[in-house]
Formats: sequence, structure tokens, C-alpha cells
Amino acid sequence: MSRKDTYHDTVKRALIKDGWTVTHDPLRLSYEGASVSTDLGAEKVFADGELIAVEIIAVEVKDFDDNQMMSQFEKALGRYNLYRILLKMTDPDRVIFLAVRRTVFDGFFQRPIIQLATNEDKVKFLVFDEVKEEVIQWIK
Repeated sequence: MSRKDTYHDTVKRALIKDGWTVTHDPLRLSYEGASVSTDLGAEKVFADGELIAVEIIAVEVKDFDDNQMMSQFEKALGRYNLYRILLKMTDPDRVIFLAVRRTVFDGFFQRPIIQLATNEDKVKFLVFDEVKEEVIQWIK
């Protein structure tokens, strides 16, 4: 098993504060004899009048520290896309999100090349505050 990212538990607590139930830590994905893991699986029940729906998600948490951010981004984008493809095959109702700190999202992820890549790959984000341990924004 690979090491947990620095903010793994922070994101887990932020999801719980946001009303999610963490169902998997990690979420294992298997297909045709291959197995990988994304950091978290979670679900949330939404009620609108008499309608009740359950949303299920997978979350890939990434640190994006100041050293080699572009290299970290390349690796994270590859993992995100692999997990998205595997989920489409094995758990099509589950949506994958890339969890990043607000400061990283507001800085690094606003660069034109990063915007181009994330828009092209339709990356969904969970932006969090690492100090308050809160979800700041869902970008779908």
C-alpha cells in the first residue's frame, strides 16, 4: 500500500463535516486482474421533498507541495484518469474528485497550461481548507 498524502485525514474529516459518510479508506478498484486504490470512497444522502438520492464519490487526495509541482500534477492527472476509466467500467455511478488545498487551487491550478489540461480531461475538484478542515468548493 502506498503512503497516505499529507492531507488524507484532513480531507476525510472535511468530508465528514460536510455531511458525507466515508465508506472506503482506501477505495480499491479492480478490473481484469489489475487492482489499484484511490484514497477515499464516500456517500451522501440528499433529500428534496419526497425524493431521496444518494451520491457516491471517490476522492484522490494530492499534496502538491512546492517542490516539483508540475511533476506531481502529471502523476495526479494520470491517476485521476485511470481511476475515472476504471470507475466507468466497474462503478459507473461513482464520481471521482481530485482533492486539493485552496491555496494550491487558487495558485497553481489557475495557470493556463493546468487549466487547459484539467478542462480537457474534465477534472472534478474538491477544494478544501487544510486549517479549518472544511470543504470550500465542489467543482464539477
